[in-house]
Amino acid sequence: MRAAAFVAYTACAALLVACGGGGGGSSAAITPTPPVTPTTPVVPGAFDDTLAYSSLAGGSLSAPNENAAVIASHIQLNGQQFNYTATTGHLTATDVRTGKASASFFYVAYTVASASPAKRPVTFFYNGGPGSASTYLHLGSFGPRRLVSTIPSATVVPAQLVDNQETLLAQSDLVFVDAIGTGYSQAIAPNTNQTFWGVDADAAAFRDFVQRYVAVNKREASPKILFGESYGAPRTAVLANLLELAGVQVAAVVLQSSIMDYNSNCGVLDPDAISCEGYIPTYAATSAYYQRSNPPPTDFSAYVQQARSFAAGDYRSAMTAYLASKVAPPAGVVAQLVGYTGLPVLTWQQNFDMGPDFYQKSAVPGKLVGRYDARVSAPNGSALTVDGDPSLTVINSAFINGIATYLSDELHYSARSRYTSSNNIVEQWNFGHDGKQLPDTIPDLAAAMALNPAMKVLALNGYHDLATPFHQTELDLARLGANPLIVLKYYASGHMTYLDDTARRAQQMDLINFYNSVTVTP
Repeated sequence: MRAAAFVAYTACAALLVACGGGGGGSSAAITPTPPVTPTTPVVPGAFDDTLAYSSLAGGSLSAPNENAAVIASHIQLNGQQFNYTATTGHLTATDVRTGKASASFFYVAYTVASASPAKRPVTFFYNGGPGSASTYLHLGSFGPRRLVSTIPSATVVPAQLVDNQETLLAQSDLVFVDAIGTGYSQAIAPNTNQTFWGVDADAAAFRDFVQRYVAVNKREASPKILFGESYGAPRTAVLANLLELAGVQVAAVVLQSSIMDYNSNCGVLDPDAISCEGYIPTYAATSAYYQRSNPPPTDFSAYVQQARSFAAGDYRSAMTAYLASKVAPPAGVVAQLVGYTGLPVLTWQQNFDMGPDFYQKSAVPGKLVGRYDARVSAPNGSALTVDGDPSLTVINSAFINGIATYLSDELHYSARSRYTSSNNIVEQWNFGHDGKQLPDTIPDLAAAMALNPAMKVLALNGYHDLATPFHQTELDLARLGANPLIVLKYYASGHMTYLDDTARRAQQMDLINFYNSVTVTP
């Protein structure tokens, strides 16, 4: 297994400092935000946190607090003022086995006063990595404030926060929470941050946080929704099962750009280890975007469906023989691959099981296309390619600077230490789960849905995501069988679909419809 492949996933959220928030190599460009100079609180509800937080493996708090900045705010939605409260601070998770405090989670919650709080959903958002704070979801997706994005333009823009007309605050209270060792979340002694750097320990700690938040805020009766991105999606599957086992019902889960089974994603493993079938439709969609496909598609949806059928048919059959005994691919299959991608015959003959790293460097002559959004490209050797992914380089500085400014200037939470947007901990992460070296969390999701047959699942996918390809998600979720409660949606965007203005608007409508369909329990 290649460490570089893991790093490739961390983007969203930077994702995988490695993977699918899932979302990498490019995450190396993400560094902790500068510390905010504390000031004496003058705004009602402001909080000056005097604790020092560490994202190091051995980091540990001896005396955590549950204080928070609590700020009244508002946003104009559809011409009307919409009032909400922003709460920024920490909650202490208690280990259900020992009854002792285990970790101090940093979170930002946006809540709206409701006459019927039991009927108002609460959604928990988190990015992946492993090692990513919730920065991208927090300031890019559906909170009340977002950073301006010019994706898919390959232009670096300064941080500019605006009211988010696509916020989901009208549908749900929103809680953005950072994994331990990211943001300002930290282990509590005698634990250290590294105690929680593994599939099972991480999900168990998130379970304990959710339970603490629900108890403190008296949200036991509210519908609870889990929204995980990239590696956050497999976290969601494990977390949903743990919550159900603990008696906390999960109404729905949202899987944003998911990597549910690491063992099925050829971008995680060495070349020629497993089939790259799940990537073929993404290659086709991306090459069509760059007008490299021949013939060019006239109906994009039909074109993508043809690529799916080809991947599951002729390509799968040829790949089975190739992986078993290195049988040369049939000329007809190679010709179809050439047509879908515009890459030469010889390239496909020599790289029949083509992984995303190779495609990223070969899709457009003289350019590197983005891993997290393949529509973003830059000339080889240019400044946007030095970190391995131009689609991250164009946005990272805005998010790193934006979160620091937002926390201090608008949420009025000040700290003595740096906010860690992304922590490169992939090599220290224990990916083992359920007896496997790499996690397969489809069984966890199946178990959660068996415990709660009313649980709904929404999978959100970008056509141009080379980290967690949409067709691989389809193949993984298909293992759950036909189920009307499982819905997949697609957007002309990348891993962080919401960074594209058009895609974000479409995604908001899909989410509103999904939220409206979620059963409200009394």
